[in-house]
Amino acid sequence: MTKLRIGLVGAGAWAQSFHAPMFANQEETDLVAVWARRSQSAEELAQKFGTTSVSSFEELLDQCEAVVLAVPPDIQAPYASLAAKAGKALLLEKPLGLDLDQAQRLADDINEAGVINLVTLTNRFSPTVREFVSRSRQRKPLGAIGTFINGSCLPGGFFAAPWRKEAGALLDLGPHVVDLLDATAGPIVDIKGQGDPTKFFTFQARHESGAQSIGSLSLVAPVRRDVAGVHLFTDEGELSVAFSGIDGDPEILRIIRDDLVNAVKNNLPHVIDVNRALHVQRLLEQAAKP
Repeated sequence: MTKLRIGLVGAGAWAQSFHAPMFANQEETDLVAVWARRSQSAEELAQKFGTTSVSSFEELLDQCEAVVLAVPPDIQAPYASLAAKAGKALLLEKPLGLDLDQAQRLADDINEAGVINLVTLTNRFSPTVREFVSRSRQRKPLGAIGTFINGSCLPGGFFAAPWRKEAGALLDLGPHVVDLLDATAGPIVDIKGQGDPTKFFTFQARHESGAQSIGSLSLVAPVRRDVAGVHLFTDEGELSVAFSGIDGDPEILRIIRDDLVNAVKNNLPHVIDVNRALHVQRLLEQAAKP
């Protein structure tokens, strides 16, 4: 079987712990090139994973079939658009951009190019979460509670990148919670939020099904472990799922890789794509309004 040739954009902590291990030295994929704005970081990552760094984004495009983005959202949007216009499949991060206009332009470019794309709403690639979603759709929802609370942006936190500290939990953790509430309690038709996303943010949503849901988000709560997941109340009882992340659910990496490879090889759109991510970002934008 011919391996899918992957080009990685970015060489930060998340690229090293998540993206590169997902594609390097795998049966289905070959990490052929790494490019980052800091060439030394790209060289170090490439050496660690047995691949090569390239000196320009254009050189990366020349060598790969699919581009994997591991950069901040405002950096992701322009480079992903260029990759789409070059006909490359994409694995995107959430949020798509730092604001809705940026996200919309990226989605428009990808849809116009017609390239295969997936977005790493990581929990949606967990077997446990997928089963939760499937079971929820067999019942009538009454209401739901979603949470994602951690201290990852406290000083010294692994995810304390400048954009996360500035944008806060709504854009970083919000996509996971809003996406899953929308997928299980029914499409959200109205959402209102309050609080400070850089500290603690809450929202209330009304669903097409008639259900109501509430959510709580924080990146700076000094908790021992993530308080993260969705609790769904239905006409047949309760359903709940915790967000375990890649540490608690190592199958996530394999499933994202397999889903990307299968989508590209068979030219089949994926349900967790740029349009799904744009829908979620529109809801986040609405929640952020006073």
